[in-house]
Amino acid sequence: MMNLYPLLFEPNLHPVVWGGKRLRPYKGLSLTDEPIGESWEVSVVPSGMSVVSNGAFAGKDLASVIGTSPTRILGETVVRKYGGKLPLLVKFIDAEKDLSIQVHPNDEMAKREHGKMGKSEIWYVIDAKPGSFLYAGFKENITPEEYKRRISEGTIVETLAKHEVKKGDVFYLPAGRVHAICGGILLAEVQQSSDVTYRIYDYDRPGMDGCPRELHTELAAQALDFRVEDDYRTLYADPNNRATCIIDSPYFTVRVTELTETFHRNLMKYDSFIISMCIQGDCIIRVRSTGEEVLLHEGWSTLIPAAIADYDVVPIYGKTRVLDTFINNKDESLGRRITRFLHVTNK
Repeated sequence: MMNLYPLLFEPNLHPVVWGGKRLRPYKGLSLTDEPIGESWEVSVVPSGMSVVSNGAFAGKDLASVIGTSPTRILGETVVRKYGGKLPLLVKFIDAEKDLSIQVHPNDEMAKREHGKMGKSEIWYVIDAKPGSFLYAGFKENITPEEYKRRISEGTIVETLAKHEVKKGDVFYLPAGRVHAICGGILLAEVQQSSDVTYRIYDYDRPGMDGCPRELHTELAAQALDFRVEDDYRTLYADPNNRATCIIDSPYFTVRVTELTETFHRNLMKYDSFIISMCIQGDCIIRVRSTGEEVLLHEGWSTLIPAAIADYDVVPIYGKTRVLDTFINNKDESLGRRITRFLHVTNK
């Protein structure tokens, strides 16, 4: 049986009409003229599959690697829940210009309409130019009929909740919540493993091919949650030298940690893979059981298999900030262990 280790990945950059010039330098890559909007850090979505760059699996696509040992890589509970497939997609996003106003369907609708997973997601703001803002949710109650009227008039933006943002801000976007990242923002995104997006409004601009980008007005109307919330921003505690939970949803748990010293993380109890995104400062990931080490540069990410999710994070240049995501199976995993214990003792 092949020894597992933290997986690193080849660059997986996506040029888009609203993209900018920050992602390549952020990842230590040479700058080009392409407007890069997204870096798909860890993905099994066919349109942007990750390819392993280190160790024995180098050159192999992530889906194939997972297929060699699904339970040891993903975790027993994850395999049972998601049929042996990685249920998350994580990205870095650089918005030089405003993204389209959009919404994502929930699991039920996405399966019915596309045979795919729904898309809930979370944004963690890495950097924001002064005055930058984003849209998340409605600021006032509108009906589906008013929604369609405002789409035809081009005034839908007037109904959206606008949020000025700064480094460290977090927004959770459950499926159905209208949203848009606007110009000047660099962020990390954790989402369900889905590429289903319904564009509601796109400022009448052409795409990379010079043609108008497709809108999905009717499907978006079915997907939208029109409820108005008191606050759309997610608040969390200071992450200094501790792992701070910023969201624990049915789809993913996300924690942020800012480190100035070696930090031990034993996440075996969650029975899940761990994806660690290095937001700031290089670090070393050192696996406790094998001593295996990988260097995780700022702007890069690693997938740590469930079977070795007991490791140290070692800052290299004084301080590092990492964003970790996994599936929280702790209660289910504990229940299985108790059941097995009772079965053995009652034999």
